[in-house]
Amino acid sequence: MIELLNRVQSKVYETALLKPDNLLLCAPTGSGKDIVAVLTILQQIALYRNPYNGYIDHTAYKILYMAHSEAVVVKLVRMLRKTFEDYSIKVGEISEDPSLTWVQIEESQIMVTTPEKWDTITRKIQNHRTYTEQLKLIVIDDCRFLSDNRGCVLESIMTRTIMHTKNCIRLVGFSAAFPNYVDVARFLHVDVKNGIFTFDDCYRHVPITQRCIGVKGTTEIEMNRVCCVMSVVGKHPVIVFVQSMEEIVKTARAIIDVAVTNDTISSFLKEDSASREILCTRTDLVNSSDLKHLLQYGFAIHHSSMTRTDQQLVEDLFANGHVQVLVSDKSFAWGVNLSAHTVIIKGTQIYNPEKGVWTELSPLDVMQMLGRAGRPQYDSYAEGIILTGHNELKYYLSLMKQELPIESQFISKLADQLNAEIVLGTVQNETEARLWIRHSYL
Repeated sequence: MIELLNRVQSKVYETALLKPDNLLLCAPTGSGKDIVAVLTILQQIALYRNPYNGYIDHTAYKILYMAHSEAVVVKLVRMLRKTFEDYSIKVGEISEDPSLTWVQIEESQIMVTTPEKWDTITRKIQNHRTYTEQLKLIVIDDCRFLSDNRGCVLESIMTRTIMHTKNCIRLVGFSAAFPNYVDVARFLHVDVKNGIFTFDDCYRHVPITQRCIGVKGTTEIEMNRVCCVMSVVGKHPVIVFVQSMEEIVKTARAIIDVAVTNDTISSFLKEDSASREILCTRTDLVNSSDLKHLLQYGFAIHHSSMTRTDQQLVEDLFANGHVQVLVSDKSFAWGVNLSAHTVIIKGTQIYNPEKGVWTELSPLDVMQMLGRAGRPQYDSYAEGIILTGHNELKYYLSLMKQELPIESQFISKLADQLNAEIVLGTVQNETEARLWIRHSYL
């Protein structure tokens, strides 16, 4: 139960809870943007509450909460259900199955989904207009998604909504800080003078020291990663993010091998016998053979292909300090609300199966992973380290300084998106097509 709002929440409180205005909040990861979202939802619910008997007409409104990944959707659904259980408000996790989806929409007051899923179901069931009539609030979990190569879907949804609802829907966007926030605010029809709230890294709970190390070749990446881990292990917990599933176990084993060779493996295990005993007993409950092996050294892995039981066990052990080093994919950064003193991003390239090439991580993922550095209850400072190719060093330095603007990706899929609007009937002539483009972020 939250008794006090933090500095960010306190400054946004009046606009979020007491006014119906569109809102753009730019603040560091971990600054409590989810609570601001709850305030905007409460503002909406209050409009349909009878002041005399407290009855809330749940049939009069719908709220859409869009997150950029499945992991975030699951986290948000869990949080919102717990928050609003006493209000008899149903929170639905929207799927791509149209037959199931419209049952969920009918029963749910708050719908949580990804832009792709919402776009798919609203295209497939174009004769249903209930959602546009009842939709009163849209919350975008992270506006930086507009810069992602998948951002054109979010832009398409918002353009269609803005064009046809005539400002009847409240729009609320969240993000970390970025330089051209006024552009995004105008796209969301936010009052530039009163609806924008920006907070830089000074508002982080824990100050973070960021380093970007440019390396040449995979061997040097391995050596730098090991050095970074060895410099802090035994003093502080570490999360190492890697960019492919097969690299997770390989990375953990490589660090262990170096530690065994250097006779420093004991640094990874807490000296108190209680932690060793807990790790020993929990190992018997693990399904993954790789995780069983790693736990005995004070290591753990976490990725989207693990069973939920194993994931939960790892999260508990890491949260309670029994595991010192956690090696994970980016799903941990998005879907689990846990932090470490030091975060290391090992390599910044991921394989794009659609294009058949290696591409750089999206800025959204990088900043989310770095945002996991810093534990307010334990740390007076935190560390974020990026190990990247030497040629990409300048790019990631600019990213860490928050110098990269959010740019529209709409042009890459403009023909497809326009064809979709024509099929839906939302664009029926050249004049409407021009108006549609004018309403987009592009």
